[in-house]
Order: sequence, then structure tokens, then C-alpha cells
Amino acid sequence: MLMQVQRAVVVDSALSVAEHEALVAHPGAGAVVSFGGVVRDHDGGRGVEALEYVGHPTAERIIAEVAADIAGSDDVYAVAVSHRIGQLTVGDVALACAVSSAHRGEAFAACARLVDEVKHRLPIWKRQVFSDGTDEWVDCP
Repeated sequence: MLMQVQRAVVVDSALSVAEHEALVAHPGAGAVVSFGGVVRDHDGGRGVEALEYVGHPTAERIIAEVAADIAGSDDVYAVAVSHRIGQLTVGDVALACAVSSAHRGEAFAACARLVDEVKHRLPIWKRQVFSDGTDEWVDCP
């Protein structure tokens, strides 16, 4: 099977999960699994107003490596993944990805691995701005 990374980028503009799904379309795919990491309005019992993501200059290289690792699996047809940086508000998509495979089990597993590896390896830092005016940096790899 030909491995395909259709997108692996870090951007400062809005992300579309549907666009990522379309990117991984493949005639042999019986399954497309996608994920949208969306900014929520709470964390740890505190109200969240906004997030700011700041990426290291190597972030785009790292996300491409992660995508290639997942796309290299024998059961994956195509992968698309993007992480947003900059200021985001509640409801914005911070991480969009999709994986296609012949079967749903393999597609779900590959998409879960993709999300986990991006969160684990990608050098992007997150600042949460809370409703009470305070903020904190979290999830720094």
C-alpha cells in the first residue's frame, strides 16, 4: 500500500475537520476517522475564555515526522493533520486530523495514535486565559 501524507502543517488560521477528511479520501478506504480538538469553555472547574498556542520553529518538521510515522503503517491509506497556533476562542479547532484505511478498526487506532503522538511530541505550548482574568501555561512538552 502506498503511504500518503496529504497534509502535516502548523498554521495560524482556522482549521476544518471536514477538509482533512476530504484530503484522505481513497478509493480503497472503507473508513475515514477524523478528530477535532476544540477549545472548550472550562478546565479543572474553571471557566476558560481563550487559548494561545505558541509553536517552536521545529513544530512543522515534527508534525510532518509524526504524520509520516502513522502513514507508514501497513493498514493506513492517507493521513492529514494540522495544528493551529495563535489566539483561539471557545469553539475554535486547535487540532484537526483524519486517517483513511480499508477498515474502521485500523482507522480508529491510527487516528488515536496520531492524536496521541502529536500531543506528546509536538513542541507547541498552550496558555489558557481564564474567566477570572488569570492565565497559565499548560501541556508544554
